[in-house]
Amino acid sequence: MAQTSHPLHRGAVLAIIMASYLMIVIDISIVLTGLPRIQVELGFTSAGLSWIQNAYTLSFGGFLLLGARAGDILGRRRMFITGLAIFTLASLAIGLAPAPGWMIAFRAVQGFGAAVLAPSTLALISTHFEEGHERTRALAWYAAAAGIGATVGLVLGGLLADLVSWRAGFLINLPIGAALIAASLRHIHETPTHAGRFDVAGAFSSTLGMCALVFGIVQAAEAGWAASRTWGGIGVGLLMLGAFLWIETRASQPLLPLSLLTDAQRNGAYAARLLFLCGMAGFWFFTAQYLQGVLGFSPMQAGLAFVPVTVPQFAASVSVPAVARRVGQRRMLLAGLASCVAGVLWLGLAAEQASYLQGVVLPMILIGLGQGWVLAPLTVAGMANVARHHAGAASGVLNVAHQIGATLGLALLVVVYAGGQALVHDAAGMARHTGAALQAAALFLCCALLVSVRYIRFGRA
Repeated sequence: MAQTSHPLHRGAVLAIIMASYLMIVIDISIVLTGLPRIQVELGFTSAGLSWIQNAYTLSFGGFLLLGARAGDILGRRRMFITGLAIFTLASLAIGLAPAPGWMIAFRAVQGFGAAVLAPSTLALISTHFEEGHERTRALAWYAAAAGIGATVGLVLGGLLADLVSWRAGFLINLPIGAALIAASLRHIHETPTHAGRFDVAGAFSSTLGMCALVFGIVQAAEAGWAASRTWGGIGVGLLMLGAFLWIETRASQPLLPLSLLTDAQRNGAYAARLLFLCGMAGFWFFTAQYLQGVLGFSPMQAGLAFVPVTVPQFAASVSVPAVARRVGQRRMLLAGLASCVAGVLWLGLAAEQASYLQGVVLPMILIGLGQGWVLAPLTVAGMANVARHHAGAASGVLNVAHQIGATLGLALLVVVYAGGQALVHDAAGMARHTGAALQAAALFLCCALLVSVRYIRFGRA
């Protein structure tokens, strides 16, 4: 039951929730436009650079279900503030990191903080806004924050990297996080606590399994497929993931109720979302570096160069209800995926032309329009026919597929990008390798399209 309160108070609550969620979303992308300077300053290899993103998304995705469970048991406000504190302190440590290992470790801690914080942001909207117009309006603003977060992160990251330092992009979270914690203590109500158990073994086995698997794949880019570290990491990862499934069959309150995996459409939605993020993560990661390393853009220019994808994406996201009513969710989803396939493939094939206007802008428009039409119907399909008591878990699985898809896809595309070389220094070589990685990313997107064609239906739509 939502708690009623004065409109000004509800406005303050919504502002706190949106600012906190924006901080999570922005910190996924804020690092992208600063990657070349981070690589030079801290001495990352090209493959090792991917761990700046992977450490965050792996930890975020791996502990997301546990974070949601903690909010149910211990109270949403308590977990909201705890997540903010962890995220903020980790941001400070990242901004002061003296070496690659420190930065990667604290990016993982930051991802854990996001996993504690994120589930509470959405839940607190339900507890502070009555069902109906108020809640719908609050959720619309929440979705808008998600839509603009990536753009703000890219532009802000580039601006700070140019004018101050890439470190400022993380250090800025300290005063913002402290202010949000103080405001939360004043304005946000605590939710009721519930008895329950934490599936800690499930959370750690799944997270460690994915970390080991991604480590093995990234090692293939640096040491080759024949290296013992490559297959050692992959082997340990598969064993840990197998242990996770075994644990979930025996846990009294599992993080992942396996009954969620018995519906073909939901499984298709999970698989399509994972494959979609496999491709899109590569687009954001490699294009941000391509703009600087090949086209010679500054970090700030590189951030602004993404406007042709982010503006159409926002417009398409806003148009989803109208488009879905007119053509149906299935057609909208398939059209969006096809547009993304065409855009990323075009970008990959045109990479060696080294032209922003001819080889980047038009593909970005296609990608932006497509991405805006994809995630909403995939979310609906992933929540279809879910029992009420499993709604939270199903939502968590969708978010996990989102984060793990981005991580696993980026790891595999780093192998494609490396092409047997640890580093690519010159612009021509970077353009060639970026083109190969983006063509592979388009293949992931094509697989997502095929899965959607085969498995995803929306009734008569």
